[in-house]
Amino acid sequence: MSRPAFLHLIDDTTAGGVTRVVDHIITSPELAKHADHRLQAITGGSAGFSRMKADVIVSHLSISWRNLPRLAALRICNPGARIVHVEHSYTENFVRLNVPSKKRFYRLLRLSYGLFDNVAAVSLAQQDWLARIGAIRPEKLTLVRSFVDLSAFQALPVNDGPIRVIGAIGRLEPQKGFDVMIRAFRACERTDLELHFYGTGSEGAALKCLAGGDPRIRFMGFCPDPVSAMGKVDAVVMPSRWEAYGLVAIEALAARRPLFVNGLDGLRDHLSSGAVEVPADTQEGWRDVLDQMPRNAVSCRMPQAIQRLETEFLDAWSTQFC
Repeated sequence: MSRPAFLHLIDDTTAGGVTRVVDHIITSPELAKHADHRLQAITGGSAGFSRMKADVIVSHLSISWRNLPRLAALRICNPGARIVHVEHSYTENFVRLNVPSKKRFYRLLRLSYGLFDNVAAVSLAQQDWLARIGAIRPEKLTLVRSFVDLSAFQALPVNDGPIRVIGAIGRLEPQKGFDVMIRAFRACERTDLELHFYGTGSEGAALKCLAGGDPRIRFMGFCPDPVSAMGKVDAVVMPSRWEAYGLVAIEALAARRPLFVNGLDGLRDHLSSGAVEVPADTQEGWRDVLDQMPRNAVSCRMPQAIQRLETEFLDAWSTQFC
């Protein structure tokens, strides 16, 4: 019996979370035992208007009114394939903060998701939200949390000394809430802490201006190796305004770095794995976290939850969509 052929379609080839997750699927020796996984980058407006050689077509594509005809063509031209969509982007808080007409947006989701045999949510919080708003029939909605190879993070040495460097790792964009973090840090009087940003983005200049020359706040720029960035910090903060899942969270947990998160969307999934929820997503809430942060890092073993997440991820891609 031949192994099923999976074709993964992406339209965002930047070095972000979607690309890294798909690359992990494509290169995983464990997944290669059960199926052939290939990647195809989609560009331009005509993609998807032809038959594709695959038993399972996996969409990691953007959902939008502009893309809806493309998705419909993908369905029409591949009647014999199982077509799955992984929702990497949309969350309850994204909609709350960015979508003026929720009724119209939910209609877009229902029309788009109706073209797929299954839709995979990347966090339990996202799955619950999609079910609650009726975006897709419950029997077609499944949970496949994102995952990447964490072995290099697990190999990083554990810091048993003082917490000195707090890392904010990610794109310098409004989504990440780094402006709130800077205001909180400037309001914190502790001189034994530094806040290091790893990443670039449209808010870079504004965030540097907001830092006001505070010598404790440093912008390290883009780091092509996320393991290197994680190895240079003692704790990690994630004050995101919305987050479908947050790969940085599982990377921090695998590296045994204390992790502090805004308790919303997919970031809530990490609380059971050892993340600490910030009680209030405000400047005052984050300042209190900084003021109360332990002077010494707590040495801990890698959470068993990381192993469980990897097993669930591999099981899902090995059996769930075949």
